[in-house]
Amino acid sequence: MMQLGKREKRFVQAAGFALAVFCLFQFGVFPVLADRKRLQEQISAKETSFREMVRLSKEFGVLKRQSRAAENVIRKRPPGFTLFSFLEKAAGKAGVKSHIKYMKPSSSKGENGWKETMVEMKLDRISLNKLMDYIYRIELAKEAVQIKRCAVTENKGKKGALDVVLQVVTLESP
Repeated sequence: MMQLGKREKRFVQAAGFALAVFCLFQFGVFPVLADRKRLQEQISAKETSFREMVRLSKEFGVLKRQSRAAENVIRKRPPGFTLFSFLEKAAGKAGVKSHIKYMKPSSSKGENGWKETMVEMKLDRISLNKLMDYIYRIELAKEAVQIKRCAVTENKGKKGALDVVLQVVTLESP
């Protein structure tokens, strides 16, 4: 067997030490640091997801309360309430009944037995002030009625008058 000199022994020891340090870092320190970074990124992603869940939960709570409030309003309507008659009465109060060209009621079944009732109506040669008064009476009514669509065009025959098509909707309880 070959004998190593003092110098060669130190060189082998230094190489062994360097190899040990390299292995320690390669198989010990670097994987731990990489895992730590990965875990921190995962924690950050989970925190972001959690904040989004909390936000959505609060939003859901608000929507649920609004839904219950709307449901209570709908259930407290006078017996025999119909959207058609409501719109007719509001038109009389706003002074636009004579401007009604047509009213077409329709309805469709919704979720959980709720029914959406819609009335499409056309108003001819109506002034802007009367239209605004009528819309005000519809939108701010206590009966949970709202305008889904409103198309306004200038009347060709009468200057300053408007032709309007409204789609008014409401929900009816099961």
